[in-house]
Amino acid sequence: MSTTESTGIEAAIDGCRPADVEPIVVNGDDLESTAPGHLRDLKSELSARGYHPATLAIDACFAEDCTLATQAEADRLRGFVRAAAFLGVGRFELRVDEVAEPATVEPALVALAERASREGVELVCVGDAEFGPAA
Repeated sequence: MSTTESTGIEAAIDGCRPADVEPIVVNGDDLESTAPGHLRDLKSELSARGYHPATLAIDACFAEDCTLATQAEADRLRGFVRAAAFLGVGRFELRVDEVAEPATVEPALVALAERASREGVELVCVGDAEFGPAA
């Protein structure tokens, strides 16, 4: 146990320096798979080319007024949150343009944002839908 007082995240930020990598946005629809083996290979290849995946962007579809369809889409998105965390992505950009039943979708997005936060990823909702955890 340390006897010195922790300075929190500021000490880590103060010690940062520029890296010779280019941050990129990875389109989730372009991923062949979110399986760990595929993601490991992708991460390695991106690093070898001087890229760092800073954002994972994905489109969400909540156009059906059906609880089961909403749950299925939320499950799919959780897989991408896991992929984002595995890749070391800091931001998960979720495009939500159409929502059939906001009362059903909003709790699913709040839960997704909580999951992302636990994984160390910031969930940001973008698009035409006027709700969500970070809209």
